[in-house]
Amino acid sequence: MDELKNIAEKAKDIIITGHMRPDGDCIGACIAVYSYLHKFYPDKNIKVYLENVPERFSFLDPDRQIISNILPEWQPDLVMVFDSSSAAMLGEAVKLFRSAKDSVCIDHHISNKGYAKINFIDGTASSTCEILYGLISDTDIDSKMAEALYMGIAFDTGVFRYSNTSRKTMEIAGKLIEKGIPFWDNIDKCFYQRTYIQAQLLGRTLLTSMLLMDGKCIFAVITRRMMEFYGASIEDTVGIIDQLRVTKGVEVAILLHETGKQEYKVSMRSNKYVDVNKIATYFGGGGHKKAAGFMMGGSVHDVVNNITEHIEAQL
Repeated sequence: MDELKNIAEKAKDIIITGHMRPDGDCIGACIAVYSYLHKFYPDKNIKVYLENVPERFSFLDPDRQIISNILPEWQPDLVMVFDSSSAAMLGEAVKLFRSAKDSVCIDHHISNKGYAKINFIDGTASSTCEILYGLISDTDIDSKMAEALYMGIAFDTGVFRYSNTSRKTMEIAGKLIEKGIPFWDNIDKCFYQRTYIQAQLLGRTLLTSMLLMDGKCIFAVITRRMMEFYGASIEDTVGIIDQLRVTKGVEVAILLHETGKQEYKVSMRSNKYVDVNKIATYFGGGGHKKAAGFMMGGSVHDVVNNITEHIEAQL
């Protein structure tokens, strides 16, 4: 139960970080472990660095402990990486990872090969926050830590709707609720409230979506022009892929987000049969069996055709 305290004990300068475009699980894990270590080691120099933290998760960091605009220049004794399946996913933080004397990775992606010196990887866990909970004594978890861990688990389970939700997941969530956190309000803020821009972008994307493979696959494209028209940010696209996934009769949902000329960030979700992680890994990405992503170049037609070939092979 005291693995993290023991690992951090000898380090004076510690950096906590995670993958690029951090999501709820990544942010929750980083904030929880910062609070945990700072409580036991208040004299250590502990910093959290994450790129582009979405505003909707700002309530997890009311004291603004997360550094996101300037990469710390000092060489840390220890870098702790959360929810990142590879060093390449760390973005600018990879410089800190490579220069650190020691490194720890805590992650639940099945594509993670264990790239840190010390690794806690469990591909069967619902989330990185679920693994992290198992590394901390429940008696050491205060309400702030519980709030961060709960939101991380809720994010990666789709508010406990995805098949990665286990009995263990629910039991942990129940124990975190007992810490007195306002879980209902936080879930509303993070998952169900939408700005007018987000609602319009969602409607436009759904309106232009298309069914393929006799209705077993649905795909949609968010172009740079659409983003500019609505004045939208990357955060405004959150949740669109999940709305595509719940279309009746659909097995796989594909969302292409144009990032450059003939360059797309591909997000995939499946419902029952297709392992989208295998497809993502083939194209240089990764993720989970039912949620994965990667980058691909070419026309929309080329990208979709390449992906559907792999979907058809599995079906």
